[in-house]
Amino acid sequence: MAQYTRIEVAQVMKDTGMVPLFFNSDLELSKKVLKACYDGGARLLEFTARGDFAHEVFGELAKYAIKELPGMIMGVGSVTDAAQASLYMALGANFIVTPVLREDIAIVCNRRKVLWSPGCGSLTEITRAEELGCEIVKLFPGDIYGPQFVKGIKGPQPWTSIMPTGGVSPTEDNLKGWFNAGVTCVGMGSQLISKTIIATKDFEKLQQDVKDALALIKKVRGY
Repeated sequence: MAQYTRIEVAQVMKDTGMVPLFFNSDLELSKKVLKACYDGGARLLEFTARGDFAHEVFGELAKYAIKELPGMIMGVGSVTDAAQASLYMALGANFIVTPVLREDIAIVCNRRKVLWSPGCGSLTEITRAEELGCEIVKLFPGDIYGPQFVKGIKGPQPWTSIMPTGGVSPTEDNLKGWFNAGVTCVGMGSQLISKTIIATKDFEKLQQDVKDALALIKKVRGY
């Protein structure tokens, strides 16, 4: 069961400005990645559940976060249907992220007041997601659309909250482009939690990289 309401999760997304994305089938390695992100200042993590038995790893990670990392909000990405969303919510997911807009997922998440963020790629999809109760829309794949697309959306719909995933990197120029365009937060996967960091298990570097990325976001926002 979720520990945080969708409004609470949306507020943390807005306040911190970044959601790290990560998946690995190794539970102990995943715990160390999660702790490094937490120690670096991240307060959300999207577990991109793309592998076999991913739900088993996530369930243990969620328990670890509740016990050891107070205030860490665990969510699940790459969710493709309502049954999968329900499974992960039963395992403690506080938010659900999907690659596409699916109304069946909206229904089961709204029933439990759990934030869901569907991948959208048009103004029509974004509008439909908001009609279904979406707080923060995922722009995916972000590198295909870019900050100019966000500006275009925010013109007629200044109330729309957007989180691009894909095409986001922890550099000042990249982050400035997105936040100046009006995004609420960004999702960052391999550009932040790189294959090199995982291979070398350099969790101190990951902690520092997360800290630096969050500092850059504050800077480009003018905080």
